[in-house]
Amino acid sequence: MNSIVTTDTPVAPPTARGAMHTLSILVNNAPGVLMRICQVFSRRGFNIDSLVVSEGRNANFSRMTIGLSGDPKGLGQIIMQVNKLIDVIHCAEHDATDAVVKELVLVKFLANDDQRTQALQIIEHFDGKTVDLTPTSMIALITGNSSEIDAAVTMLSKFQIIETVRTGKVVMATGEQPT
Repeated sequence: MNSIVTTDTPVAPPTARGAMHTLSILVNNAPGVLMRICQVFSRRGFNIDSLVVSEGRNANFSRMTIGLSGDPKGLGQIIMQVNKLIDVIHCAEHDATDAVVKELVLVKFLANDDQRTQALQIIEHFDGKTVDLTPTSMIALITGNSSEIDAAVTMLSKFQIIETVRTGKVVMATGEQPT
């Protein structure tokens, strides 16, 4: 019999870590930029909960989306300090009122023939897709905001989850305003 090892570690709920914030940072695509930005958060007692970095349309620039938790009183100071760093073009906080904020999760779980219909209904409810299917397991791909992702994982927990992989938040300002 194969043993299943899960690589997920429990995370304290946002209320235990402080308020949740999402920052979008446009930077020069250069070595060391991420390290300098992370040091600003660390010095101020903020924890980085998710980090997504990718090259922009122009290869000279990268977009960082950072989900973090901490005392909201210090956030304005952090944004000012990040904006002063060399290689930072722009740093701003975004939320669901001024931006589209999404995450992606891959969930691998055990599901036999008798459980497949129920699993597919849950995946469909969250507008997800099945991206891998074997005789004993499935991988679901689901996108949404953080609470939708949490709810989907909770619903899929009725099956034996082998592992999950989350992207962290990505954000884009709505309308014509820059992200």
